[in-house]
Amino acid sequence: MSRFQGASLAILINRFEGIARKMSNTLLRTGRSGVLNRAKDFSCCIVTARGDLLATAESLPIHVLSGPDLMARSMTESHDDLQQGDAFIHNSPYHGCSHAADQTILVPVFDDAGRHRFTVLAKAHQADIGNSQPTTYMADARDVYNEGAVIFPCVAIQRGYRDVADVIRMCEMRIRVPEQWRGDYLAALGAARIGERELGALGAEIGWDELDEFARAWLDYSENRMAQAIAALPGGTATAVSTHDPFPGTPAEGVAIRSTVTVDPQGGRIEVDLRDNPDCQPCGLNLSEACARTAALVGVFDSIDHTVPKNAGAFRRVSVLLRENCIVGIPRHPTSCSAATTNIADRVANGVQRAFAELGEGVGMAECGAVIPPAVGVVSGHDPRTGLRYINQVFLGMTGGAGSPHADAWLTIGHVGNAGMSCVDGIELDELCHPIVVERRQLIPDTEGAGTYMGAHSIRVEFGPTLAQLEIGYVSDGHHNPPLGARGGSAGGRSAQALRHRDGREEALAACAQVRVEAGEMILSTSTGGGGYGPPERRAPDAVAKSVREGLVSLKRARDVYRVALKADGSVDWPATQQLRGKVSE
Repeated sequence: MSRFQGASLAILINRFEGIARKMSNTLLRTGRSGVLNRAKDFSCCIVTARGDLLATAESLPIHVLSGPDLMARSMTESHDDLQQGDAFIHNSPYHGCSHAADQTILVPVFDDAGRHRFTVLAKAHQADIGNSQPTTYMADARDVYNEGAVIFPCVAIQRGYRDVADVIRMCEMRIRVPEQWRGDYLAALGAARIGERELGALGAEIGWDELDEFARAWLDYSENRMAQAIAALPGGTATAVSTHDPFPGTPAEGVAIRSTVTVDPQGGRIEVDLRDNPDCQPCGLNLSEACARTAALVGVFDSIDHTVPKNAGAFRRVSVLLRENCIVGIPRHPTSCSAATTNIADRVANGVQRAFAELGEGVGMAECGAVIPPAVGVVSGHDPRTGLRYINQVFLGMTGGAGSPHADAWLTIGHVGNAGMSCVDGIELDELCHPIVVERRQLIPDTEGAGTYMGAHSIRVEFGPTLAQLEIGYVSDGHHNPPLGARGGSAGGRSAQALRHRDGREEALAACAQVRVEAGEMILSTSTGGGGYGPPERRAPDAVAKSVREGLVSLKRARDVYRVALKADGSVDWPATQQLRGKVSE
């Protein structure tokens, strides 16, 4: 039996997670682009020398549940001469990264004897990576060559703590905003070096062999917690289908993603089978292996006891079945995975958690909202105020939270793989940093997924350039296939976008596009809502009345959908409500 039990386990995992938080704080405070220093679209984690995920702190699930393990193993397989002072840049979706936009810095951590003990990773979504269009989400890319991103399959970028200048020059030549990229690279590198330094100090304090023993004990403990959580679930097999809208390069009916979940409570195991899905498509929606595995795990962890640690120990109890050359499997080069972290990945995670809901009452979740609306698109152009080119992903507004068995939606979850870890931009900051103006940002009434527990409302954002034209790239799913409810809950609101011309005329825009917007014109962006969980007529009447008072649910919807009657003062008319709900039960 390990010496690490109870309090000692808790203390040491908090020490490791504290190191990951120091890494994240470094990245947040030093990142150059808004996607890092405002939206916080980055993640930091620690894996063992074997590549087992150990500690993540507050990271985006789609970044870290799987991928750090694959990338760390890619590092050791590709480089048999690892030394202290090494650092590697990795963004290859064919070698473990999520997608090309998520440039990752890996630093191996050594003890005093030169033995590799841990690896720290800092993954930072880039504002620009040299795509053929000024966006990091090219859902219409026919292949990786059409995508055009600079791909690094775990390439040395520092040796002996000194930059490999050739790699830096390559990036600065290809990327549209080289100074911004250089700042973001230094932020991620600094975060990784902070992790290396702090782990070195922890190893000196506790002992490296003791840290290894702790890691084994912590992962074993996490596996046991996962087995206990699975034992509390209803057993059986269920399949849910979540359909992505038609995009360039996909069939006219869209892409139906099947997720089959099997729960074995007695054996303490979960299987997610994603093999019965279409082959890779000639577009950028295909999932990397890291995103396919992670999306399945996101759906699993959304459906079980939330206190189970998310690490390699817990993962031992989950089998994710993939196949090669599958849109939700293992892609072959040169398949494009440009938008792997979002659109189809969300359809996998949503299908998994909705399949859990089919197994029994009180488990699973409804579907979270789809992405990426124009209000979360990549904006680019020349800023007349500075004379400089700019490019950045803005996070002006998406909601998307899903109803659960026990609570209403987390309104600003963004999307299921984001899990609310990226922040919504402050309007004033975006207007200061870019030559844009935001005229409106508001929730849209009656767009929530109705249910015993509500899904999020859609959000509408209206914005445009102030001084000169800009381009915006986006990949907005959910027009035809909104996020579905679970166990009697209804679907959330649909997405939409339009361009309002100077004369006031509104022109509907395609779901996946790179749009040029002139000064005086406005982009009108509507995100999806989120699905509801459980029958709406079982929702607490006081909660319905509160939503009506807040202007989020109309009187008509309260009566027709939730079966709640209200008095003139906004309070619940209990006799009338009982009569309405009695008719439903009959």
